[in-house]
Order: sequence, then structure tokens, then C-alpha cells
Amino acid sequence: MAAAESTVELESSMKRQRDDEEENNGVSVSTMDVEGGDDKDPNGNGVSSVIPGWFSEISPMWPGEAHSLKIEKILFQGNSDYQKVMVFQSSTYGKVLVLDGVIQLTERDECAYQEMITHLPLCSISNPKKVLVIGGGDGGVLREVARHSSIEKIDICEIDNMVVEVSKQFFPEVAVGFNDPRVTLRIGDGVAFLKAAPEGTYDAVIVDSSDPIGPAQSFSKAFFQSVARALRPGEYVHSAESIWLHMDIIENM
Repeated sequence: MAAAESTVELESSMKRQRDDEEENNGVSVSTMDVEGGDDKDPNGNGVSSVIPGWFSEISPMWPGEAHSLKIEKILFQGNSDYQKVMVFQSSTYGKVLVLDGVIQLTERDECAYQEMITHLPLCSISNPKKVLVIGGGDGGVLREVARHSSIEKIDICEIDNMVVEVSKQFFPEVAVGFNDPRVTLRIGDGVAFLKAAPEGTYDAVIVDSSDPIGPAQSFSKAFFQSVARALRPGEYVHSAESIWLHMDIIENM
């Protein structure tokens, strides 16, 4: 009798798993015990194992919070030399770019970030001509910088070429910024690039790098000293963090 009960229980468990896979369009993620367990997938891509078929962004940068999106289909997963890269189709925000389990942009609302980090500094400068973008491998900031007719030269230094190529493939309306003839792309470390830049080269430096816990940790005093050296006197560097989540980072800048 016990053996028969075990067989029924196993078959029932397998049926639930198949139903979950069908319900989540083939995204198979096993359910784990929430208590004391890790609710992200073992590969670190943020695919939730508490709610199968969902992505959950969980990070020590925002303890006690998580942002979850339902996955329609995983479009790309890969490991670059620096980080894990994933693109998935969500139910409500279109395609989503994720680096090391952290959402970088969504098709639905990427414009809000790109426009604010770009146009606020550039509209504060009289006739800007030369701009440097640190990070920004998705190309969205380039797209917005290129809207300013006074701009003559746009340099971008992105550490991870996979981010650039994935963005061109899956987010062409964002990565269109790379097509502007004023853009020069350099794959490499933004800190090293700034150190080598001639003094007073740029009218604006826009820092669109990874979070402080990622591969491009450009939040040190030495980094901002290099930025100041590369800028023309009286010009701007613009970076952005959340005043609700990252006040400690902002205060230490």
C-alpha cells in the first residue's frame, strides 16, 4: 500500500511540473522551499524558483525588496568575460535586458532613464560639442545624445562587448545610437580610458555604468578625479542613483 501511495504521489508531482511548464510557455523552473532557501536560480540569472516562470530581481543593494516580471520566453542567456547576460520577453514590459540578475532596461520604460540622464546635463551646457559616455552598452544614451545638433563627437567606452552585440540584436530601437557617424565605440575599461584622455577634452561625461556591485565599479574618488580632469573647466559629469535606495552611495560620491 505504501509503495502504491508513493507511486501516486510521484506521478502527481510530475504532472504538476508538466502543467507548470505548459503554463509558463516552456520556461521550466523547479519550485523550492521559500523558508531558508534561495529564491533565484542556481545560474544567477534571477529566474524565480519560488514563482515558476517569473523573473525576480533580488539584490543586496535593495534589501527586503524584489521586482518580479512574468517571463513569456527567454530569448538569450550567455556568460561574457565579466557578467551573466540575459534577455527575456516579459508579459507587460516587452523585452528585458538583465545583467548579473539586475534589470538594465525594458522596452516599455527605457526612454525615461535614457532621456533624463542625457538631456538634463546637455541642456545645461551652452553649445556642447564633445561628449563621453562611460558604459551605456545598450546604445540608448548615444541615441539621446545624438539628438543634440551641436554635438560633433561622441565617444563611448563600454567594458563588455557582449552587452553591445546583444543590444543590437534584441533592442535595435535602443542600439540605433551606435549608427550615428559621430559615435566612436571603444571596448575597454572606462577608468583606464579616462586616465589616458587629454585634459579638458569633453564638455560632458555621462556615466551609465553598472551598479557599484557590478564589473564596472566607477564610484571611487579616483574615478571622479579622472572625470574632472577630462572635462573642460566648468562642465559636467552626470550619473544617477535612486535617492530612496542608494542614498549612502550618493552621500559618498
